[in-house]
Amino acid sequence: MSSAQWRKSSYSNGTGGECLEVADHFPGVLPVRDSKMPEAPALVVAAAAWAPFVAAVRAGRLGVG
Repeated sequence: MSSAQWRKSSYSNGTGGECLEVADHFPGVLPVRDSKMPEAPALVVAAAAWAPFVAAVRAGRLGVG
């Protein structure tokens, strides 16, 4: 992950410091981290699982968000 170029996720709300950062160009996976804690380990998610995960959060099916 040392070569990762992080950007704010389009799924972040952008207010109140609640931002996720993602790193592109990692085939098949999407590294995700908390922008407030860039030194913390990143969560690495299968790219195919990311959109369904976000949809479940938005729909309230995971008890978060």
